[in-house]
Parts: sequence; structure tokens; C-alpha cells
Amino acid sequence: MAMQATTFRLGQLFVRAWLPEGEPKAVLRIIHGMAEHCGRYARLAEAFVQQGWAVYAHDQRGHGQTAPAEPELGHFADRDGFRLLISDAHDIALETARRHLGKKSVTFAHSMGSFVAQGVMLDHATDATAWILCGSSGRPGAIARVGRALARAERIRVGPREPSKVLDLASFGPYNRHFAPNRTDFDWLSRDNAEVDKYIADPLCGFSLTTQSWCDLLDALDTFLHDPALQRKIPATLPILVTSGVDDPVGEMGDGDARLYVEYIRAGLSNTRLKLYSGARHELVNETNRDEVTRDLLAFASQAVA
Repeated sequence: MAMQATTFRLGQLFVRAWLPEGEPKAVLRIIHGMAEHCGRYARLAEAFVQQGWAVYAHDQRGHGQTAPAEPELGHFADRDGFRLLISDAHDIALETARRHLGKKSVTFAHSMGSFVAQGVMLDHATDATAWILCGSSGRPGAIARVGRALARAERIRVGPREPSKVLDLASFGPYNRHFAPNRTDFDWLSRDNAEVDKYIADPLCGFSLTTQSWCDLLDALDTFLHDPALQRKIPATLPILVTSGVDDPVGEMGDGDARLYVEYIRAGLSNTRLKLYSGARHELVNETNRDEVTRDLLAFASQAVA
């Protein structure tokens, strides 16, 4: 099936669309992760388009081609940045629903994008017929409170619009230790060296968040995102897939993903599934077993919109 790739802006947001010929059978929305951009999901988009789906993805605030409208890469906003990411994702859902009236939809959200999706689900769960949370995690432990305090201290020390090497080291430093001896600083992303090298060579990948962005993200992770009372407001039968690699340090080698799954089950979300891939690292759609992952994503999404 032929694919049409196009771009547009929704307000300040840069949006990519991959469309099939004729009327799509459903819509996939993609929310990318930290320090990357939506263009990296073209391969996943093509797989869905070949099955008749329309696919949309946007560059989040402080990322990709949305970032030039802001001071620099890595800065969400001067305040309430993470809640603005949630609002942006909701706006994209409304726009794609307007463009494809009556079509069911699935949201695929990766890493930081999965935390954004968790936030959208608390107030706008029906934005999608089903949700895929990839490379995600549940409520962090005591370390999150330490991280919040450190982020606030660094915001005072270097300023809210500046990155912090201290925060970068504290956040990402431990990730590569699982894969020593290391070839690069980003071995934790994938077992596929070519994909890791593409990430490193991409000027719109691998940058640092500002201290304000870290504060906003860590505040959300340690407060409302994992509030059981809010989670119980999500429709009980909503299809949710929590998926990751067993060797993904973001999801604490599967433990964080399992914790998120248990959170949702305890909240009464009976249609939540957990799928972990042995040996896989953080970026499932760029892993050596990505064909298997893509088939599984298509199967889950197709069942959800059938």
C-alpha cells in the first residue's frame, strides 16, 4: 500500500502524518520520548500504514522541529511544562479525531512520552480506543524524592533554562553500567549498534533537559501520575498494553513496568496487559527483535479497534 508522508503545525507543535491511500481503517498516534523526535518513528508508521492505518506523531515541546519556537532544545516551558505536554497530546488527539471522524484510534507512547500518556489517561482516557505504554514505569521509589530535591537545587544553582550535568549524571549515569564494557554512552538504548549510532549522529537527539523541565517531570512522576484515586477514574475495560524490554534500565529491568501494571490492576483496569521482551533494552521499536515487536503492536492495536 502506498504511503503519503506530510507535515503540518498545530499551533507551535510540529506534526508528521503518514497516510494510506484512501480512507484509513483507524488512527495511530505516537508520543515520542525524551531527547529525540517524532521522525524516528517512520519505520513503525510505515508498518501501520501498510495495514491501512493513518499515523500521526508530533515533536513535543523542547524537542525536534517544535523546539525552534522556544529558547532551546530541552526546555518544555518556564512553568507547568509537563502539564503542557499532556495538554498538547490531548490537542493532537482532538485534531486527528476531527480529521478522521468516527475512526477508532490507538496511542503508542514511548519512555517520557509514556509518562505524558499516563497523564492524558487520567483526564482524557477516551482520547484513544487503546493505549500502548512502551519503555515506561510505575511510581518511582524514594529515589524520586531525592531527584526532585536535587533538581530544585540545580535550578537555583544554574538557572531554570539551563541544563545540569549533575542531573544528567544522576539520571542516566547508572543506565550503561548494566552493559559494561560500553561501546558508547547510549548502549542502553538498543542491542542494535547501527540504531545506537544513528541516535548519536542525529543532532536532534541526545541533548539535555533544562533544570525546570526536570523539576516538572519529576514532580509529575512522584505525585499525580500515580494517584490511585485518579487512576480509578480511567474506564475499567480500556485496553492498555504495558510493554518493555527485560533489559531496559528506564523500567528498572522490567520491575518498573510490572509495578505500573499492578497499579492499573489495583485501580480496577481489568483490560491491562504486560508484555516484556527477554534481552531487549529501552527502544523496542529500534531493537534487534523489532519485527517481532511491531507484529505484536499491530496485533494488539488491530484487536482493540476491531
